[in-house]
Amino acid sequence: MMSTGPMVVQQLNRAWTIARKDIRIYYFKGPVMIFGIIFPVFLFLSFIIGRELTLSFVMPGLLGMVLFFTSTAISPVVIPWETQARTLERLMSCPVTIPTIIFGDILASFIFGVLISLIPVIVGMALGMAISYPLILVLGIILASFCFSSLGLIFSSAPTNTPSNIMMLSSLIKFPLIFISGIFIPLNDLPAWGRVISYLSPLTYFTDITRHLIEKRGYLPLAVDFLLLLALTALYLAIASGLHLKTMSKRI
Repeated sequence: MMSTGPMVVQQLNRAWTIARKDIRIYYFKGPVMIFGIIFPVFLFLSFIIGRELTLSFVMPGLLGMVLFFTSTAISPVVIPWETQARTLERLMSCPVTIPTIIFGDILASFIFGVLISLIPVIVGMALGMAISYPLILVLGIILASFCFSSLGLIFSSAPTNTPSNIMMLSSLIKFPLIFISGIFIPLNDLPAWGRVISYLSPLTYFTDITRHLIEKRGYLPLAVDFLLLLALTALYLAIASGLHLKTMSKRI
């Protein structure tokens, strides 16, 4: 009997194979590019054009929106797309577990989010943006991207083979989160009831991290932001795994 260690390594290798497959097939799909990159950028431009805002104020919100939308662009729709294309049955017939499939999809979305989010960071630094602790920002991007990708897998748990239904569902949830997360109005400037609502969004904590490091005016302690992001990541992973274990068999 194979010991647990080699079995875990095998499943991780298979998750990476699934992630590479997702990257190759889905990164340049129209819905991913539109909802993951183009839409958040133009939404944010509509907010800042014509207003005298500093780069240090603008960049935390832009970075938060780009990371949130890109990290949740792929993970909600991969499984519905594969259900529609009848490739999910073939994947499930392979020696992989459902958690491995889920982790592979999250990994692809996570990589997409991290890579695209580096673009506004590089552009901002080229324009003179100062970052207090670059390594902490990188850690925040990594953790937040994994958290948002895990949230995206919850959206795809509905046993449907129509990706557009999942896109509508995810948009219905993501857009309110954008407006309550301190992107357009920092937590410091929100009324008490607004801050209470903002704590429901994982994006709130990443935005607060970026405001600490770029604007130097975060609201919550950095350690609290990281701990809450970590807790939400574990929660979303548990929920996504539980839901997909119940619904995956209904797709085939």
